[in-house]
Formats: sequence, structure tokens, C-alpha cells
Amino acid sequence: MAEAFDQLVQSLKKLPGLGSRSAERIAIHLLAEKREKIPLLIESLQVAVDKLQRCATCGNLSENESCEICNDPSRDDSQLCIVESVSDLIALEKSAAWRGLYHVLNGKLSPLKGVGPEELNLSNLETRFQVGAIKEVLFALPNDIEGEATCHYIQEQWLQDDEITVSRIGFGLPSGGDIPYADVTTLRNALDSRKGF
Repeated sequence: MAEAFDQLVQSLKKLPGLGSRSAERIAIHLLAEKREKIPLLIESLQVAVDKLQRCATCGNLSENESCEICNDPSRDDSQLCIVESVSDLIALEKSAAWRGLYHVLNGKLSPLKGVGPEELNLSNLETRFQVGAIKEVLFALPNDIEGEATCHYIQEQWLQDDEITVSRIGFGLPSGGDIPYADVTTLRNALDSRKGF
């Protein structure tokens, strides 16, 4: 294939969730089948880069210094959900199950990958705790070693106050999931997260 095509595929592969085959299909789709849509795609990306920034309070994407969620007076500002990424925040918002505020860490602690507290959005989080309006913290971080370590770190640093309720999202079987096909960790979490019926 042409060098320019290979460079495009390599660039697309760097996007999350895209492997070689998917990147190749997207490149072919854009260049061979939908070439007329490329200028609009480029323009949309440029507008997003120019207009969007991190919310100064929570780390969400925003066209202003503060995002729509942080500025929404109907949100419960005593509740704070801590997430790893903006994509996690978006997924939770789509569920419409959380009416509190969010805080995006932009990662999770991982000493093996060189990610320490300095690399995460923790200074803003500390400021939010110091203001004193937060009464409930919900950790919505991944159910892995790094997610657990991040939860424990935050709890040790700022959540020793008995007046703040701390919880973790439940983990277990997905809707429609079958027990025989679940791994041991998922089943253990499903049993540990059981609730009254």
C-alpha cells in the first residue's frame, strides 16, 4: 500500500478501541467510499480542538471554564462521583441514574506504568473536599488493582471524616449475562454486591 495510506492507518490505530483491521477499514471508507465527508470531519475536529477545554472544577470537557454539569443548579452538589475518564462520566450520564456532581481523575494510580498522584487530577479534588460541601463520595473506578489502589489512596488522603459517606459502584453480571460464562472475579463481585430483593 502507499506510504500515506500506511501512515493514516498507523495514526488511526492510536485511537482507543481501534486495531489494525478497524483502522484500515476506516481509512478505506474515508478515502475510497466517503471522500466528500473528509473536509467536514477535519473541520469538526478543528472546531472541537479550538472550543473544548477541561472544566476547571471537575475535568469534564467544556466550551467554558466550567462545564454544564457543574453549572446545573438542579444537581446535588453534596454528592460526588469520582471517575477515571470523561468517557466514564458520559456513560454514567446516559444512564440518568446519578444526579450529583463528578470528578474526572484522567487516569488511575499505576506505579508500574509510572502513573503517580502527580499525574492525576487530584489537586482540584483536594480543593473540592476542603470546601466542605461534599457529604457523599461514590467511586466509579474500574474493578482492577489500579482502580482499587486509587480508591484507597483518595480515601486515606481526604475521606477519613465520618461525616462523608463513601461507597463504590457495584460489580457483577451484566444484564443478560449468563452465570456459566462469567469469570470467577465477576461472580465473586456479583455475590459480594448482592442486595435485598
